[in-house]
Amino acid sequence: MKSPSDGYTFLICANGNLLIKPFLETGSNFNPLTDVQPVFNTAELPHLLVIPSSLAIKDLSTFISYAKANPGKIFYGSAGIGSQPHISGSQFSRLAEIKSEHIPYKGMGSAMTDILAGRIQFMSAAFGTVRGYVKSGDLKPLAVASKKRITALPEVPTASEVGVPNWEMSAWFGVFAPKGTNSEITKLLNEKLQLVFDDPKIKAKMIDIGAEPVGGSIQSFSERIRSDYKIYGQVIKDSGISFN
Repeated sequence: MKSPSDGYTFLICANGNLLIKPFLETGSNFNPLTDVQPVFNTAELPHLLVIPSSLAIKDLSTFISYAKANPGKIFYGSAGIGSQPHISGSQFSRLAEIKSEHIPYKGMGSAMTDILAGRIQFMSAAFGTVRGYVKSGDLKPLAVASKKRITALPEVPTASEVGVPNWEMSAWFGVFAPKGTNSEITKLLNEKLQLVFDDPKIKAKMIDIGAEPVGGSIQSFSERIRSDYKIYGQVIKDSGISFN
């Protein structure tokens, strides 16, 4: 933010850092809608609802029934209070009308250890985070939190398809410039990055690691930021999540 707006300094940032933290930190003087300039949305990683393979459950509706039949015994993990997995898990619980308890960990590694051991019953995580465990069969993916199925797991239904509409959560990564950067510079970088992301080899590599290439214009990225900012604000308000 304090760097010269001369086109030589850029930021690549996840949406959680950019759009969630302002709602959780009182006294924050950063406004993601005005204090940085969007340049390019590289890719997004939709969240999956995953459960340990030790649970004899095959689909989301069965899991919801199981959770409702076991109040006080359903736990979900996250990378910490206010993290995307926390917000997403809380949102899923409300929309699915189940009672669950959040267990914050110091990073996803510790949370992963406990879900693999069956000590927590579910987790919402970006596909890239759980990809290896899903492929090995150690974790079962029950639904994807996006409007459409993801390319790498076409057999996994969206939450909307299996009875939990409006549960959507994705981690995306965008490129930003300091406020006041010349629009010709940001437009040029957007166009050059689009050429890279249109390369079939690049697309294939991203899909392989669990990411969905996005790209598009600066305008479309700006609209996505404004929309997500509004959505996150409402979700955080409804959940009551706070750092304080």
